[in-house]
Amino acid sequence: MHERTIRARTTAGTVEGFTRDGVNRWRSIPYAKPPVGPLRLRAPQPVQPWSGVRYCHGFGNCAPQLKRYTMLAPGKYQPMGEDCLTLNVVTPQSPAAEPLPVMVFIHGGGYMMGSSATPIYDGAALARRGCVYVSVNYRFGALGCLDLSSLSTPENPIDSNLYLRDLVLALRWVRDNIANFGGDPDNVTIFGESAGAHITATLLAVPAAKGLFARAISESPAAGMTRSAETAAEFARRFAHLLGARTQDAASVLMRASAAQLVETQHRLIDQNMQNRLGAFPLGPMFGDDYLPMDPVDAMRSGKAHRVPLIVGSNAEEGRLFTRFLGMLPTNKTMVEELFADLEPDVRDRITAAYPDYPKPEACIQLGGDFAFGVAAWQIAEAHGRHAPTFMYRYDYAPRALRWAGFGATHATELFAVFDIYRTRLGALLTVGADRRTALWVSNEVQRRWRAFSRTGVPGGDWPAYTQADRAVMVFDRKCRVEFDPHQHRRMAWDGFSLAR
Repeated sequence: MHERTIRARTTAGTVEGFTRDGVNRWRSIPYAKPPVGPLRLRAPQPVQPWSGVRYCHGFGNCAPQLKRYTMLAPGKYQPMGEDCLTLNVVTPQSPAAEPLPVMVFIHGGGYMMGSSATPIYDGAALARRGCVYVSVNYRFGALGCLDLSSLSTPENPIDSNLYLRDLVLALRWVRDNIANFGGDPDNVTIFGESAGAHITATLLAVPAAKGLFARAISESPAAGMTRSAETAAEFARRFAHLLGARTQDAASVLMRASAAQLVETQHRLIDQNMQNRLGAFPLGPMFGDDYLPMDPVDAMRSGKAHRVPLIVGSNAEEGRLFTRFLGMLPTNKTMVEELFADLEPDVRDRITAAYPDYPKPEACIQLGGDFAFGVAAWQIAEAHGRHAPTFMYRYDYAPRALRWAGFGATHATELFAVFDIYRTRLGALLTVGADRRTALWVSNEVQRRWRAFSRTGVPGGDWPAYTQADRAVMVFDRKCRVEFDPHQHRRMAWDGFSLAR
């Protein structure tokens, strides 16, 4: 395979990448000092400049997580470590006549797993079609997304919302350096899926992120992922207890514990919370401090979020994935009833009545998918759409192989279209015959609209903005169409619903 090297200058030094398959790639460029030793649990610091050329051909560490989540291919795992604050850049091989739009991808994984090195997030297909693609690592789990700042002491200070600080620093790196890679620093779109979509929406409410991006795309944002300072402090107290530390000694114990110990304890905390819910999930943003003053949806509703154009949406059958893997969503009657145990009976009855076949399995799966993802997408569209151009979608497309396997258009399947996976070997396994044509057509359609949006802030003239007057939703399927307030009864049933306290 013919490969040549390519170099670019950054504010910290020169980086060398490689050219292959019509794109230039730089992997694992550091955007911060390694958050290790005394920098563990602290706000990220700008990267230390280097002399000479930094070799950026291969992927470095992903953030600490359970090993099974780091598989890149059968028998091949990505190394992990706390020194993980890096990003990857992919550009078209031929220089463009003018600066290209920049698309910055934030991976998902429930705030506890994932990596920008995951093959599906490669981004070369997007770059070939005319953008500079950036994918980012950030700290998650106990080392980044479990807010332990309430345990801070003068000897061992701990900062809040570490992963949000990581991503803002990464976006500053993009602002300061991306022109040297052919990108336009004034035309940055952030986009993410699942927890990454939740982060994308949360960054709209982070004052420090102001001006660092011009648009945002939130694909299946997760619900129930924000918490108040009081709830975060209670989770921190429980975490310290599970780690075997007294609250007053917890900060020094946290600094001494191994990353593997912290990951293992965080999973015990999640399991404990499944039995004894505090409302929110333990991992994710904490609001009420200087970094994230308000709950993101409240900030949008009140016009205090960054008023940038936004695409937000979810998939038709979000819940199906979770009947097979990560059984954290309420996708059966027992789990739904546990979830609703603390609700007023009239609220519980109003929600279940919106699913006429409840408690049959299909209705429970639909309810679970709405609870976890649909509600967040509706709430974000309603809130942000009051103050900024907002476009809502629903992704319905699934090839027969996914339908036969019982997944349908489940969580994350829109990524196959966004990242052009149907044109790869994996895509060929998922599609045969007529399915192949429609899969490629849907992929082209999604990519065309994401690309138009990243350039202009409008995803095509035939996709109306979401307003409270008509609630237009673009449906991606074998034929794309606009529907007005689809599933109105389900949207209204969940109105005002929140587990957070």
